[in-house]
Amino acid sequence: MAVFDGEHIRFSFSQLGRAFGNPVKPTPLDNGRLLTYNAALADELGLTTADIHSETFRAILSAEAPLAGRQPFAMKYTGHQFGQYNPELGDGRGVLLGEWRDDKGTLWDWHLKGAGKTPYSRHGDGRAVLRSTLREYLASAAMKGLNIPTTQALAMATSDTPVMRERIETAATLLRVTESHVRFGHFEYLFYSQQHEALGTLADYVIARHFPELAEAETPYAALLQEIVERTAEMIALWQAVGFNHGVMNTDNMSILGQTFDYGPYAFLDDFNPSNICNHTDYAGRYAFNQQSAIALWNLSALGYAFTPLLESDVINDILGGYEHHLQVAYSKVMRNKLGLSDAQQGDSDLFNALFSLLESQRVDYTLFFHRLSHITQDELLGAKALSQFNDLVSDADALTAWLSEYHQRVADHDDDPRLACMQATNPKFVLRNYLAQQAIEAAEQGDMQPTHDLMRVLADPFGSHTGLDHLARRPNNDEKDLTLSCSS
Repeated sequence: MAVFDGEHIRFSFSQLGRAFGNPVKPTPLDNGRLLTYNAALADELGLTTADIHSETFRAILSAEAPLAGRQPFAMKYTGHQFGQYNPELGDGRGVLLGEWRDDKGTLWDWHLKGAGKTPYSRHGDGRAVLRSTLREYLASAAMKGLNIPTTQALAMATSDTPVMRERIETAATLLRVTESHVRFGHFEYLFYSQQHEALGTLADYVIARHFPELAEAETPYAALLQEIVERTAEMIALWQAVGFNHGVMNTDNMSILGQTFDYGPYAFLDDFNPSNICNHTDYAGRYAFNQQSAIALWNLSALGYAFTPLLESDVINDILGGYEHHLQVAYSKVMRNKLGLSDAQQGDSDLFNALFSLLESQRVDYTLFFHRLSHITQDELLGAKALSQFNDLVSDADALTAWLSEYHQRVADHDDDPRLACMQATNPKFVLRNYLAQQAIEAAEQGDMQPTHDLMRVLADPFGSHTGLDHLARRPNNDEKDLTLSCSS
């Protein structure tokens, strides 16, 4: 179709040259076919239902045809994985198809995951499987619905191509869409390979495409690093507040836009456990839930080190030194919203910490607690109504009553309507628990996409009531909780 021929397509990143990656020829899927797509995202991009269901789009999604006739590009980057530098990274199973220009003039990277071997595949087969692509498809929608910065997934294809993982699985592709696929690892690669001129070229490209206002700053590269630090801090604050555990925060999985990137063994907390580990290969707990804010700073420091050919070390250190402040400001703001607090007071951190101690000691379901609290008026906070809301979550009624009393005092000067409205717009009823994702995967593997469609409906608006889909908000059974996953994809 003409819509995919050229008017909407750009190739600005691949035009930077061979220092940044390699043109590649994808390996088509066998009998590749559209499995599902995100209609809201398609509409945002200016794509019609006819566009999505066209033969041209099917061929692009199945790695049979390039975008606008231009050979895709495998991006080269490196990164620190579990704290160790790995120079052998890059797009090992994905390719940058190009950039889609929407009707507002915004450029969106189109990246096809599972398109076959590239020069950076190492010993891999370049494929992704239905299981992992559906997890990313769902997670992207979940984070978008929660108003957390994220890459998005436009569509998935399935196939008749078998691939071997722990068992034989079905090869699939995922079309990931975001404003930028530039990772911390892109800068690290150019720094460690001593391509310092190209490092400056990359920084200039990021500024020109994503932050043009920074070109007018006194020191544009310092302003760029500052922007990345602030965006990362804000993203981490939102992760922690909603109970999201990424699971594999390597520097090659960190976006320069402060977006949640590369969904692997992620999890949303079930019972509140600050030291939750969702990646079963993370033996030391490096990427545990309560380590994420510190790891983000570690990763930013690795990025800062890669900026040393561009900036003086003291400038870099000053910028990194502001991370904790930005994190605390952002986190305190969203936690106040979760509790419906209209202003900041000195004792708020004590109130938060007392609540976390209660949730941890009682192993309280994190999402359900805040959602139920969002529907309790001041008059009900100290009565039987409040206790009845939590009697299946909290076994120590005295400890719960003590915290509710503190909270009641804090909100005594708040009107109920705006307080509850704020809380209900911040505390979701639905999150993508791992057992729900697994149920959708198992159904999809049998050809049943209805569980996926139901999940996409509630994840697009996780704060809504969604009559008839309450089962997707239930507390998981013990054997459904705290599932750990591998990075296998």
